[in-house]
Amino acid sequence: MFGERLKLARKRAGYSLRSLSDALGRKTSAQAIGKYERGEMMPSSGVLLDLAKTLDVSLEYLLSERVERLEEIEFRKRSGTSARDRARVEAVVIDSLQRYIAIEEILGLDSHSWNSPKFGNRFLGLADEGEILAQDLRQEWKLGIDPIPNMTSLLEDRGIKIVILPLPAGVSGLTALVRRPNHKQAMPVIVVNRCTTLERRRLTLAHELAHRLLDPDSTVDHEQASNVFAGAFLIPEAHLVRETGEHRNALGYREIIHLKRMYRVSAAALLVRSKQSGILSESAVSYAFQTFARQWRSVEPEPFEEKGEEGTHEVPRRFERLCYRALAEKLISPIKAAELLRQPLSVIEKGLKGPAEADACHHH
Repeated sequence: MFGERLKLARKRAGYSLRSLSDALGRKTSAQAIGKYERGEMMPSSGVLLDLAKTLDVSLEYLLSERVERLEEIEFRKRSGTSARDRARVEAVVIDSLQRYIAIEEILGLDSHSWNSPKFGNRFLGLADEGEILAQDLRQEWKLGIDPIPNMTSLLEDRGIKIVILPLPAGVSGLTALVRRPNHKQAMPVIVVNRCTTLERRRLTLAHELAHRLLDPDSTVDHEQASNVFAGAFLIPEAHLVRETGEHRNALGYREIIHLKRMYRVSAAALLVRSKQSGILSESAVSYAFQTFARQWRSVEPEPFEEKGEEGTHEVPRRFERLCYRALAEKLISPIKAAELLRQPLSVIEKGLKGPAEADACHHH
């Protein structure tokens, strides 16, 4: 486990075995670092500290046994990710999950509460698998056909760990299973890029959720099925038809903006969904993308988050809430909470006591 962490951290930092040895002042050789990574030997405490400092990771990241590794990793937009990008993302995700699991252990909570819905084998090979899967999941979770106000909260409540991070530009998100030691049940995690729009983050969450649900033996194209699932889950056909009417010649700009705000999706996704639902013809949607919507695939009209505000809406709250719960119960110290949340101590004190009380204590 230590060896895998060290290798990830080295790749994230862009070092070869030899260049890392050079960065350490030749305190340990490239051959020795290779042996650390293969689990053939452990570094001395001094070398371990130097490794953590040089690679800009914590000792807990290198040594903790709460997370063994990530498995079944599926990156969205995989073609845009380099090996270094992937290693960087994995390292940051593992560090985030170790802190998440640590606070759950302190509070005596079960880290794994995800139960993947089982829908049988009737969808194997069906072209509209994503559409049917979305309908059945909404029924299973008793969501009806109404728009989903907060995708992040919904998935957190269902036992999926959600992590929002500033990822490389070519990565929209990823899904993985978190393998834990001592045969503990693996738990799913979905990671989304903080730097993208809220509209895209919600679609990414739904897309990655589909990857956790689709039968791996299904003969359909999983990427295509996941795209269809995302649209169908966020914009149920029955609800959209009720709002727009069954068959339309066109949708106007202001109507589309109202609808995108209702479903909290991108305007482009709404147009595509209108075609899938039979509301607009293929030619009508093509015309829209050739005229007033020609830039919508790259530039979101009237986005929910203004420029510079990306990643401020629908963010995960459970981890932070658990940290403050443990802090209020005096199960952890403010310093430990600051370490877990990666926030200054002054912010933690305000979060516990409120701004006025914290400022008064500080001045006192």
